[in-house]
Amino acid sequence: MKQISEAAKKDQILYYFKTQWPVLLAVTISGLIYNLGLLAGPWFEGRMTGCLVDILGGKAGYRDMLVLVTAYVMSIAIVQISRYIKRFYVRRFANNVNRDMKETLYHSLVHRSRAELEEEGAGNVMTKAILDVDDCAEGMRKFTTEIFDTGVALAAYVGMLLFYDWRLAILGMLFLPASYVLAEKMKRNVQRTGAAYKEQSGDLSDATLDRATNAVTYRVYGREKEREQAYEENLAAYEKSAVKANIWSTAFPPLYRIISMIGVLFILYFGSRNVLGTGWKSWDVAAFTTFLSCFLKLAVKSSHAAKLFNAVHKAQVSWKRIKPLMKEDTYEDDSLVQKPGMLEVSHVSFVYPGREKIYEDFNLSAFPGQIIGVAGAVACGKSTLGKTFLCEYPYEGRIRFHGKELSEMTKAERTGMIGYLGHDPELFNDSVRNNILLGDDDDPEKYLKAVCFDGEVAEMEEGMDTIVGNGGVRLSGGQAQRLALARTLCHKRPVLILDDPFSALDCKTEEEVFANLRKFTADSIVILLSHRLYLFPEMDQVLWMEDGKVTAGTHEQILEKFPEYARLYEAQADGADAHSTQEGGPDHAEK
Repeated sequence: MKQISEAAKKDQILYYFKTQWPVLLAVTISGLIYNLGLLAGPWFEGRMTGCLVDILGGKAGYRDMLVLVTAYVMSIAIVQISRYIKRFYVRRFANNVNRDMKETLYHSLVHRSRAELEEEGAGNVMTKAILDVDDCAEGMRKFTTEIFDTGVALAAYVGMLLFYDWRLAILGMLFLPASYVLAEKMKRNVQRTGAAYKEQSGDLSDATLDRATNAVTYRVYGREKEREQAYEENLAAYEKSAVKANIWSTAFPPLYRIISMIGVLFILYFGSRNVLGTGWKSWDVAAFTTFLSCFLKLAVKSSHAAKLFNAVHKAQVSWKRIKPLMKEDTYEDDSLVQKPGMLEVSHVSFVYPGREKIYEDFNLSAFPGQIIGVAGAVACGKSTLGKTFLCEYPYEGRIRFHGKELSEMTKAERTGMIGYLGHDPELFNDSVRNNILLGDDDDPEKYLKAVCFDGEVAEMEEGMDTIVGNGGVRLSGGQAQRLALARTLCHKRPVLILDDPFSALDCKTEEEVFANLRKFTADSIVILLSHRLYLFPEMDQVLWMEDGKVTAGTHEQILEKFPEYARLYEAQADGADAHSTQEGGPDHAEK
């Protein structure tokens, strides 16, 4: 793993503004030209209105109006070109921030343990990785946009209004702060409903994944109606939360604009007095038109500023949810595989937090080259025993490798020591080759031969470049299982935990793969969890799990001591030859 040496703190919003300073510089220059240039519109509108009055009074000609119109069009063209440049770079800024945030978040997720991810839930993780990051980036984009489109423009409009009549300008702008106060008062509601909406979005994503993943199971057992009803309840809760969240962000902007526009009443009254010569200033029609046009633009911008508060409030909710993941810690190099050594397990017990103990008093001494078979009744804790070595949850007792306690090792040390293959092959939507090598420079052919998968891959349309689909959906169960085992052998570790790697294979293929496994792991310790026992006589040691106890011994010792093990073994051994004959091929068991 590449070591990260950045001192910058990516869990601070300011970091993303600093890293995008060249883009923001372009935004600043074009934004200033655009927003200051907006003053040209009201000024020219006033001049053209005055010119029209003069033309009607015979004091000016059409050439005077033509000059004003030409200058007006040219100024508007410059302003709009600057607006295009500003918007382009603001959008680029938002896209870059979105990319950087997701890169940091995905980096953090990849280094989280399976237990942490399962506890958070796939739907919630998806919501954070997609929706929350998008909302944060969008909030930053709107904030950056409104600094110029609202902040700079407001300052320019206010200055122009004060220049024409400071008393009337102050009177007209008295109601503008009211919209800001109202928007700030809505902060708690916006954040509360926004947080509830994000939670429901995560729940809905979880429910959607469950429906897609377990659709066949629900159909087979006739539970589609119940799951459909439960899904509709999730959908209804999501829709309800979405409506509540959107009410606060969409219903109030028109009210903000109405409040901002109240000052027009004062301008119409006192401005007309200025034109008549009985007000605070002496105006002509051009000055009145310029002042009114400028205030109307100011009121619109002001209402946008109030709306911005709500957008920032929503972004704050999302940032609060993803901030714990926006840290790029320094990770040690986990590519260094440890040397083979002795594995010692002494009086180990395991219990999931808040549950009953799964097993206790687990003892084992294993040496490189040994294959240890683990068996027991269904749901006796075999998979849990294998996962104990991953240290996802704390265990009681001692597990030592090279004399060092497993729980005291760094994550990088454990990664260089333990190789794990679980029930789920966890294949990527990539080629056979890339699923095995994972970026390493090696020949995947030997690993395919070791798992008896080379012939079938050769018959595929693209050979080793064939795309297997997400999770290996384009492969049969046995093919996916063997491809995952090939990947595990390619990235061999001193201790390999294999959870039922042969469950979808026929007996003949299983024997061949097992023989190759022993050759490939001559310098590794293999802990093989399985419910199929007819190969257990070839194991160096056998662990039998029964009634929460783990007993170690040879196959003969376990056979003599535990009647249930003897019964299961004899039943499988007697039917192994017939079973193999019936299967007639490597993937018959899975078909």
